[in-house]
Amino acid sequence: MPSKPEVVTVVSSSEALRLKSPEVSEIEGNGEGRKNLQEDLTEAINRTELQNIQYHGYGVSSFVLSLIETAIRLTDGRVAGRDIAELLAVAKSMLTSEVELFEGAREALEALSADYPLALITKGDLLHQRNKLERSGLGPHFRHVEVVSHKTPEVYRAILERYGIEPARFLMVGNSPRSDILPVLGLGGSAVYVPAPLSWSHEHDEVPSGAGSNCVVLRSLLELPAAVRAWL
Repeated sequence: MPSKPEVVTVVSSSEALRLKSPEVSEIEGNGEGRKNLQEDLTEAINRTELQNIQYHGYGVSSFVLSLIETAIRLTDGRVAGRDIAELLAVAKSMLTSEVELFEGAREALEALSADYPLALITKGDLLHQRNKLERSGLGPHFRHVEVVSHKTPEVYRAILERYGIEPARFLMVGNSPRSDILPVLGLGGSAVYVPAPLSWSHEHDEVPSGAGSNCVVLRSLLELPAAVRAWL
C-alpha cells in the first residue's frame, strides 16, 4: 500500500511582494496601514494565482508570474523594472532555498520504505521538484516519483492504473485536503491527513466526517509508521 509524505516548503507570498510605488511607501509608514496593505496584497496575489492556474499550473514559475502580473495591475503599469527584478530574485531564491522537511518526514520514510513501496506524488515545476527531492536526500526512499500539473481524481486514477494499483490498496499521506485527501477518498482509496501550520488558502477544504476508517488525521508524521502498521 503506497504512501506519500509530501516534501514541501512554504513561502509567504505577502512577504515576497514589495511594491515600491509612492502609494505603498506612504502606507508603509503606518503600522496598521502596513498590516492592511499586506493583507490586501495577499488577497490580490491569491486571486491572481487562482486565475492563472489554468494557464501556468502550480510552482515557483507560476507564482512569480502572478507576482509580476499583480504588481503591474496594482501600480497601473508603473511598477519599475528594478522592482520586477526583485521579484525575479525572489523566485530564484525560492528555487535554491534550503529544503525544510515537515517534522518526522525523514524518520517516517526511513521506517516505512523498507516494508512498503512508497511513491512521491507532487505538483509543481518538474525541474524544481526533482531538484528539491535530490537536495533533500529523500529520493532513495521512493520507488516512484510523479510530478504532476494538478492533483485530480483523474490524475490519481491514471497513476494507479499505470502501476497496476487498485484504489482500495492505495494510501495517500498529505497536508492538503483539496489536493491530497479528497480526490483519493473519492476514488475509493484511503488517506492520512497531517495538517500543516502554513498552507495556501486554496488548498483548504473540509475533510468529510463520514470518511470513517478510510481517513485518519495525525498531528505529526512521527505518528505515521505506527498508524500505517496498525492500519494493515
